[in-house]
Amino acid sequence: MRTRQLALCDAQAMPGEKRPSFPEDGRCAVTSSEEEAADSTSNSLTPEDSEDMPVGQDAEICLLKSGELMIKLPLTVEEIANFGEGNRELFVRSSTYSLIPITVNEAGLTISWVFSSDPKSISFSVVFREAEDTPLDQCKVLIPTTRCNSHKENIQGQLKVRTPGIYMLVFDNTFSR
Repeated sequence: MRTRQLALCDAQAMPGEKRPSFPEDGRCAVTSSEEEAADSTSNSLTPEDSEDMPVGQDAEICLLKSGELMIKLPLTVEEIANFGEGNRELFVRSSTYSLIPITVNEAGLTISWVFSSDPKSISFSVVFREAEDTPLDQCKVLIPTTRCNSHKENIQGQLKVRTPGIYMLVFDNTFSR
């Protein structure tokens, strides 16, 4: 079995805090800060913007409902702020996916990520859920599943939080056998 290795590191979550530089080794960072939004490219899609998107039929929702979950690592903004300088690894075995749900209680933050994988690529998506008890059929896909060449280069992106809720970072390795 092949395992995809991802890592979380250097995370900050409080507005106005300075963001540390991302490590050269391609580890993943989940960060949040208003300062970051001003100097970085971002995905401008928000839960409100995705009202026209089909709900319940997306491949991402089907994966969450019936795929084999390897690891679910729930985080709050406060927990991310306490990551400090340490690296975090997330393992995604072949034919499975791993999930990082980030609970955000206030609008205005920016969720950012940088990740790499080893030894091959991984698929990545972001799904929004209003609350833990919201049915998966009512979740909104903010970033559709994209196969990333994260084994060759760091993948980075960010989302501006305009609606409190749960932002689920999905690392999908179901294509690997």
